[in-house]
Amino acid sequence: MQQGLMKLTLNNVQFYSYHGVKAEEQSLGGRYQVDADIWYNPMSAVLSDDVAQAVNYEEIVFTINELVNGDSFNLIETLCYEITKELLERFSMIDKVTIRVRKLSVPLKHIIDHVEVEHSMQRTHD
Repeated sequence: MQQGLMKLTLNNVQFYSYHGVKAEEQSLGGRYQVDADIWYNPMSAVLSDDVAQAVNYEEIVFTINELVNGDSFNLIETLCYEITKELLERFSMIDKVTIRVRKLSVPLKHIIDHVEVEHSMQRTHD
């Protein structure tokens, strides 16, 4: 039987949180969205149709929530990196993860929809 990776995607998981360099960002907060692309081998889950054998996306959202609403970061790059790293550390089934963090409330004197960063990490197999 051929084996391969499947991609599980979570889009626009939304949060209100307190990240940023400016004092008003840390005191008033802002809106954030997180996307997660997760690659893993799902064959044992697929063949058994058992969620216990799959990457549970409710647990993924819980983990992301812990980080977004935990420590405050100056940079969304740092937040994105921490989410990516934590998902690989916490979920051994994940082979690769890409996280996108969008900051929707951008305190600039210009009209801007959002600022987004993206980070990918892949598990190394020794």
